[in-house]
Amino acid sequence: MAILNVNGKKTEFSGDEDTPLLWALREQLGLTGTKYGCGIAQCGACTIHIDGEAVRSCVYPVGALEGSEKITTIEGLSETGEHPVQQAWAELDVPQCGFCQPGMIMAVSALLAENPNASDADIDETITNICRCGTFVRIREGIHLAKKKL
Repeated sequence: MAILNVNGKKTEFSGDEDTPLLWALREQLGLTGTKYGCGIAQCGACTIHIDGEAVRSCVYPVGALEGSEKITTIEGLSETGEHPVQQAWAELDVPQCGFCQPGMIMAVSALLAENPNASDADIDETITNICRCGTFVRIREGIHLAKKKL
């Protein structure tokens, strides 16, 4: 059994330490905002924060956590949607199908926390999440709007 610090709450996880964090979050904790896409850390749909760093949870084993790390999912980013990235996404109607957007929002919020003046080159290098609907132009616009809201 492991104690996880998820969205500011200590939670018990009882399962194999090799279980990907994604499945602990979704199946045991009911936090289904974090999505399963590819299972090999390529698409980014499962992106969460561990101590503020964007991490692809589908390949991150629960056993790699020490228990003191702060895990933040899309549900914990903002209870009321007031995070600047969430506001920008809503204002510009960024998502099309929306499946990838929780992971995209988590990746972008980590980037802007570290680099609030991220350039297009920074965005290209850091935001490698895949959007199957191809809303990349709106995503980039959303990032630039979120920077203004910080």
